[in-house]
Amino acid sequence: MNLFPITGLARKVLTVSELNSSTRQFLEQNIPLLWVKGEISNLKCYQSGHWYFSLKDAEAQVRCVLFSHKNRYFDWQPMDGMQVEVLALVTLYEPRGDYQLNVETIRKAGQGELFEAFEKLKAKLEQAGFFNPERKKKLPAFPKQIGIITSLDTAALRDVLSTLRRRMPSLPVIIYPSLVQGKAAAASIADAVKIAVLRNECDVLIVCRGGGNIEDLWAFNEEIVALAIAASSIPIVSGVGHETDFTITDFVADIRAPTPTAAAELVSKDRGELDRHLCTIRQRMFRMTLHSLERAMQRVDMMSHRLIYPGHRIQQQFFQLQYLQDRLNKICAHSMEKKQWVLLGFNQRLVNTIARLVQLEQQHQVLAARFCRAFSFYFESRSVRLTHIQAQLLQLNPQSVLERGYSISFSKTGAIIRDSKQIQCGEKIQVKFAHGMCEADVSSIKNS
Repeated sequence: MNLFPITGLARKVLTVSELNSSTRQFLEQNIPLLWVKGEISNLKCYQSGHWYFSLKDAEAQVRCVLFSHKNRYFDWQPMDGMQVEVLALVTLYEPRGDYQLNVETIRKAGQGELFEAFEKLKAKLEQAGFFNPERKKKLPAFPKQIGIITSLDTAALRDVLSTLRRRMPSLPVIIYPSLVQGKAAAASIADAVKIAVLRNECDVLIVCRGGGNIEDLWAFNEEIVALAIAASSIPIVSGVGHETDFTITDFVADIRAPTPTAAAELVSKDRGELDRHLCTIRQRMFRMTLHSLERAMQRVDMMSHRLIYPGHRIQQQFFQLQYLQDRLNKICAHSMEKKQWVLLGFNQRLVNTIARLVQLEQQHQVLAARFCRAFSFYFESRSVRLTHIQAQLLQLNPQSVLERGYSISFSKTGAIIRDSKQIQCGEKIQVKFAHGMCEADVSSIKNS
């Protein structure tokens, strides 16, 4: 296929920029938009919003880019290991000479084979109880020796050793070499774990490796490694990859560290911190011992002060008894004197009270005489008034009026008739006399 249909092309010398530019134009003009299926790997999302990743299958891979103005409306986030289908334009990135796919859109096509295998094994081991917290072994507080299972030429091993050397230089370390990447890595890691358990030289084991993509870390997702770690009688710390990387080893191990360096920090104590702690304990012990000695010396002084010759003690008690007797005599004398004064005061009050009683008796006699005179006068005035009122009542008594020949007329309803207008001709009325009553018929009425 002739990229440059120019006469004499064989004699023309092209620059690299011209070659890459012509190749890009050829790819874009001769290969239309097409759908490509594969598994996402090494996905990177930059602050600009652009997505960069590789699309791969079992035998090959190709670089892809999805720009921000094309992915902003996606309602899902692609992840490593996902099986997807992309609609893309085949092109060339001129500065590096790498051919790539400029993705127009992307859709899910199911999870990748590795991701599916990971989830399947994880579910299987979880159902079998390999992840249960009850089966996790505790790390020793002060291990006597530490074992490291990793490759001898990894940066992770150097990080772990430098961390252990910085925190606890005197702590012995045994390295069990193994492969950490490739098809034979899983069996190599499992064999190293079994050897470490069989030799039983260490109190804790670290299984570690640096970061990488899911393919790089796949050895730690194999069932053979998980079974070897689960069968270990020695506590195992998993320090595989970076903090965002998770493997089956992390779930099966007794404890997961986010990085190899963190794994080294988990299994070792900081010498400086221990020195400060021991210094604090030593100071506390010194203060406690000093205080104990001071209390003991103070108690000896008290005991020596209480240790007195018996004769002197009896003499002191005799003086004390004599002192108490003198105090008792003084208190009794003072009490008797005080009571005598109280009794004298009572006698004086009694004499004054007798004189007061005579005076009160005289006042009582005078008041009694006045009361008798006043009551007699009041009784006489009341009797006169009562007689006067009786006379008035007698004059106002209706019976007295009837006795003088008058009578009282009542209507048929029993009302007193005071006016001729209260009755009508032919009406029956009652007439009351001083003695007895009668009924009468009204034959005529005069209103004047």
